[in-house]
Amino acid sequence: MLDQLREGLKNAIKKLIYSDVVDEQTVREFLRDIQRTLLQADVNVRIVLEITSKIENGVLKSKIPVGLSKRDYIINLLYNELVKVLGEGEEIHFPRNECNIILLVGIQGSGKTTFAAKLGKYYSKEGYKVGVICADTYRPGAYEQLKILCERAKVEFFGKTNEKDPIKIALEGKELFQKKSMNLIIIDTAGRHKEEKELIEEMKKISERLKPKLVLLVIDGTIGQQSYTQAKAF
Repeated sequence: MLDQLREGLKNAIKKLIYSDVVDEQTVREFLRDIQRTLLQADVNVRIVLEITSKIENGVLKSKIPVGLSKRDYIINLLYNELVKVLGEGEEIHFPRNECNIILLVGIQGSGKTTFAAKLGKYYSKEGYKVGVICADTYRPGAYEQLKILCERAKVEFFGKTNEKDPIKIALEGKELFQKKSMNLIIIDTAGRHKEEKELIEEMKKISERLKPKLVLLVIDGTIGQQSYTQAKAF
């Protein structure tokens, strides 16, 4: 879906760039191409209309800044509107003199385990002393997968295959990593669905006992508008 979105936007922009003239008809055709691409990528209709309406108003009703061609101005408007919707990139930093905890939650298959190791590697390169805890006692192979990924990422790992209580595992891992002066602990939890009340309660208890500095909801980037439903449920 993301590849399709990228290709659709690229083709619409290319078509605009190579058009003979950029008149009102060209602009409206460009906006229709953008609408079609966004809708095919499962972007909410309201957001699609909002983006294209702002671009249309900017091009047809505003004065183009000096030094910009009409083509460049349209592309710049599109970029700015997409950034507003997606949000600008922002790095998250933590106090290095504290033990900071990141709790990862999400449904099964969303990529939490892989993300836990990648996140650990990223912050390790940033100079943090990182430890990753496997608190997923439900999925077969979760312990082994995260252990291997952490070894590859060169970050410390903790988990227990003979313990079925994820809260006990998380607390024990936290205590061990604190003794090792770790200043960033990442906890991978079991995948859960909003209907699985027992697992949702477990997630809440882990959060209450561990008091994470940050709770991250990990979502599959290809599920479109379902991501909103997931975020709302959690």
